Amino acid sequence: MAEQKKPNEPLNVEDALTQSEAFLIKNKKSIIGAVVAIILIAAGIVMYKNFYAAPREEKAQAALFKGQEYFDADSYAQALNGDSIGFVGFIKVADQYSGTKAANLAKAYIGLCYAHLGKYDEAVKALDSFKGDDQMVSPAIKGAMGNCYAQLGQMDKASSLLLKAADEADNNSLSPIFLLQAGEILVKQGKYDAAIDAYTKIKDKYFRSYQAMDIDKYIEQAKLLKK
Repeated sequence: MAEQKKPNEPLNVEDALTQSEAFLIKNKKSIIGAVVAIILIAAGIVMYKNFYAAPREEKAQAALFKGQEYFDADSYAQALNGDSIGFVGFIKVADQYSGTKAANLAKAYIGLCYAHLGKYDEAVKALDSFKGDDQMVSPAIKGAMGNCYAQLGQMDKASSLLLKAADEADNNSLSPIFLLQAGEILVKQGKYDAAIDAYTKIKDKYFRSYQAMDIDKYIEQAKLLKK
């Protein structure tokens, strides 16, 4: 049996990032992909609503669309910085069309691109600049930020943001994912009671979610580690 860390031992960041079962830390691309899917839906709505809007907004939407294609093709550097055939990149879209909905969405894409490229400090800064109160997109951005903090070894910030994201989302799609991630980070920190609370919320409130199917094992594991 692997040696267990005591709660008062300093957190080994490398161990936390490589051994934790946290869903996003193990499957960064798939989770960020889920976040992106939500953002893409929102983008479609934004584009529709602004189809007859001011020319500046229309130009911003057109520029954003090409970047989305690069993003979907995993060409994150080109999505960020543009190409040689006319696309200026998300960074310039956000700057040149500041104040438009497309520019705001570009900030979210900038953050996700940086996360994919392993530039987590830049990712956090960009994601934090995104402004929105949509019940799906806004908590998804917070969750992405939390996972970036986890990659940076800033576990308190990571778990705090993930818990906030779960509360704000308050649905069976996002909340249990973020609660599971937060719980596993809390376990790695020796904060077993807080982890049990996060896991139990999945069991009691989001029992129809995929994560609830085997949440009992996480609860029991945290209880055993607490002893």
